[in-house]
This record gives sequence, structure tokens and C-alpha cells, in this order.
Amino acid sequence: MNISKYKYLLKLVLKTPFALYLFNKYVKNNKVLIEDLNNSVILKRENKEASLKKHFCFLLIHNNDFAFIFFWRIKKTSSPVWRFIFFEKYPCKIFKSTIIDGGLVCFHPFSSVLNAKCIGKNFVFRNGLTIGNKGNNNELLPVIGNNVEVGVNVVIIGDITIGDNVLIGAGTIVTKDIPSNSIVYGNPIIIKNRTDE
Repeated sequence: MNISKYKYLLKLVLKTPFALYLFNKYVKNNKVLIEDLNNSVILKRENKEASLKKHFCFLLIHNNDFAFIFFWRIKKTSSPVWRFIFFEKYPCKIFKSTIIDGGLVCFHPFSSVLNAKCIGKNFVFRNGLTIGNKGNNNELLPVIGNNVEVGVNVVIIGDITIGDNVLIGAGTIVTKDIPSNSIVYGNPIIIKNRTDE
């Protein structure tokens, strides 16, 4: 057996009991965490036949992005014990005041900052996302609806509203309201109705 297989087995032996403990303590009766888990299973194309517990353990052990979101949800991202076991670095910053509904999924969220009034269900984002205030005034924060997906290097700032079912393309800078069922891309932005595509 080569060294990488030994490391993998050691990782499983060390992390699995903790993952089972965390599932039983935090996930099994928490609707928002279950929505995050289910959406991650769908979007990360995991085996849909496995139980919630198996999905949770697998993603927590093998997916640093999922682990970060989970520990942010339970307000333990600063815990040195959990960080040592499951993730070493903060891949992104989510402000404590930001309210995010269930179904949150991130892909490689490095260099992302999320500071919004609220974000709806099934929000999906990627690296380089900036959501923030305008003029350093935390009264002027975005409100983001349900089923919004954001590409890489997107900026969303100010007291604006992004509706439901919106797809925002990579590199887009959003500083005005976006209606529901839209595709947004470019700089300056172009807004199209999703049904037109």
C-alpha cells in the first residue's frame, strides 16, 4: 500500500467519528442544514442513493467548501479544534449579520466576501464573489432572492434587490435591481429574460 492510501485511511479513521457526532448533534433535525446537504448532493453529483448521514460524512470529510459552509452555519468557523480536523483555511468570509436560507452551495469560494441583508434558498456561488455595501454603509446592502446562481469574479453592491431564479455570469458588476427570471452578464450589464434564451 502506498503512502497516499495510508494518508487517506488515516483521514477516514480520524474524521469519521467526529463527522457522525456532528451529524447527530447538528444536522439530523435541522431543516436548513439538510437543505444545504441535499443541494450539495445534487450539484456535486454525489450518489443519490446513500443516506443523509453518509452524504454528510462524505462531504464533510472530502469537501473543504462544504465543511466551511457547515461550520459557518453552526457558528464554529473560529474553533481551532474543528478547523484543525476539517479545514485549515477560511476559503471565504461570510458576515455574521448575513441571513442565508437553506440550499447554500459554493464551488471553490476563495477570495469571496458575502455581506448581504439576506440571501434566499439555493444560492450557488463561486470564487471571487463580492457582495457588499455601498460607501461603507451597512444599511446599503443587497437582498438576493431564491435560486440565484453566480459565476466567478462577480461584484454585487449597494441597496439593491436581485429577484428569484437569476443567473449572473462571470465578471459581472451588479449595482442595480435585477428582476426575477433573468440572466445577467457583462460590464455594463445586459439583462435578459430567462425564457428568451
